[in-house]
Amino acid sequence: MALRFLNKTPFHLVLIALLGLLAYSNTFDVPFQWDDKYLIEQNPIIKDLNYFSEPSRAEGLEGFEALKGRYIGYLTFALNYKLHGLDVRGYHIVNILIHIINSLLVYFLVVLTFRTPYLNNPSFLNNPLIALFSALLFVSHPIQTEAVTYIFQRLASLCAFFYLLSLLLYIKSRLTEDRAEKYVFYALSLLSAVFAMKTKENAFTLPLVITLYELFFFKGPVTKRMLGLVPLLLTMLIIPLTLIGINKPVGEVISGINPSLGYEGIERWDYLLTQFRVIVTYIRLLFLPINQNIDYDYPIFHSFFTPEVFLSFLFLLSVFGSALYLFYRSKFKPDLRLISFGVFWFFITLSVESSIIPIPMVINEYRVYLPSAGAFWALVTGIALFYERKKSGKIWLVIALCLTIFILAYAAYSRNNLWGRRVTLWEDVVGHSPKKHRVHFNLAQAYGSEGMPDKAIEHFQIAINLNPHYEEAHSCLGAVYLSRGLPDKAIGHLELAVKQKPEDAEAHYYLANAYYRKGITDKAVEHYLRVISIEPEHDSARFNLALIYLQSGDTGKSREEFEAVLRINPAHPQAKRFLDYIQN
Repeated sequence: MALRFLNKTPFHLVLIALLGLLAYSNTFDVPFQWDDKYLIEQNPIIKDLNYFSEPSRAEGLEGFEALKGRYIGYLTFALNYKLHGLDVRGYHIVNILIHIINSLLVYFLVVLTFRTPYLNNPSFLNNPLIALFSALLFVSHPIQTEAVTYIFQRLASLCAFFYLLSLLLYIKSRLTEDRAEKYVFYALSLLSAVFAMKTKENAFTLPLVITLYELFFFKGPVTKRMLGLVPLLLTMLIIPLTLIGINKPVGEVISGINPSLGYEGIERWDYLLTQFRVIVTYIRLLFLPINQNIDYDYPIFHSFFTPEVFLSFLFLLSVFGSALYLFYRSKFKPDLRLISFGVFWFFITLSVESSIIPIPMVINEYRVYLPSAGAFWALVTGIALFYERKKSGKIWLVIALCLTIFILAYAAYSRNNLWGRRVTLWEDVVGHSPKKHRVHFNLAQAYGSEGMPDKAIEHFQIAINLNPHYEEAHSCLGAVYLSRGLPDKAIGHLELAVKQKPEDAEAHYYLANAYYRKGITDKAVEHYLRVISIEPEHDSARFNLALIYLQSGDTGKSREEFEAVLRINPAHPQAKRFLDYIQN
């Protein structure tokens, strides 16, 4: 009786949505984290919708290349900004809704697959619980948190939405008997594919997956079926044609991050070798999601015969080979096709970011978001087939899966708690990657933003000990020392910062302030002028420079700088008061 109730579709949909809401109910106030600062908070493109009606206007801005390649994704951020400004709740509501909808799409994909010619047979395994538990695993698994809670990684979940929707609409087009509906569903599938391509680069594999699905689950003359796929296959040109006009390495565009945030200079072969091990890590996380991390200190491998690489390759080869074998066996038991297709889905959807294109960060959990869908329905189908003939054990199987999903949802909720503050997130990362200078730097910044300067100094120093040439750490440490009234210590670090990066306007600004505080005005003037040469609109540097000129009796230069400050910031009260003083 209980199982019959579980077979009801409305109950399934409500359960999936509720579980998603519960797992992410503590994320609505999660702040912008890590590169959200650069890609959302400080991104001028998303703050002006005119850039989306006329993208050429954004040429020269930092995110122009990303706008061209990821237009749809950035448009959603711009709409969020238009409606909510920088209130994170609006961004999180959109991210959670996308995730829940994706989970529902996973459900309907499995349901429709059992209606395709190869599986539409009452004698085959056709249990709606397979669709339900595949979707529940997808919505609750903690590995999805990075793609959902990390605001900018909406690109991963949004791309997955269009990807899944395009395949779903294609299946509807193939299953419907009505000619008009067939064309409508196909056109919508094509449109969704285009949107996916303009959201994130891993959508490149979508036409290949649809082609594979056609070959796996539909019947008919192959030539005719392939001709019907030509429009979808042509969408694969969108991403290469977009990348041709982008003046950045392909890996940087695909990763969507500043290369300074990740590894640099990885050779293609080394990246590929490392990915064998990375993919095994992804699989381990799907089965055992412990020791999650947003910034892994992952080794780069240089030889195929390194034990970690060679054994990983053999393991992946065996998984791939098993999928081929299951496809062969599906001639006798068609249900096996769903397992085989799920495995191929996992590898194909991961291939753009785990192949020979070096990406600054070799491993990111959000990259498993879309691939995990195939892994989950392959896993659930395999378990269902195993228990197919054990009628008495089905209730225990359902109980075991429910318990597993409850544990996963609790793990996702707990993982999301870490995202609630910058400090807790980066303390966790430092615990997993203690020898990585960047994570100590990010934790130091988090401590500084929460009013803990002593702890900030401690971790800036650790970052510098790990990487003595870390310009940003020297600059920030100097700024903290200056705020603590220690200009001598500040000058030492800030001098190193400007030496390593002469175009760092903020480092010059803090260095000028430190010299000004010590009364070394000629050095202060030198660095304030350097700031202005780099950033002519830096009103704080101009204001301080005007004060020095006024104190030295050079009222002419002082007046010029105060006037410049007011041109940049007409509401600056102190500049207006000093200018009135000079003129009167």
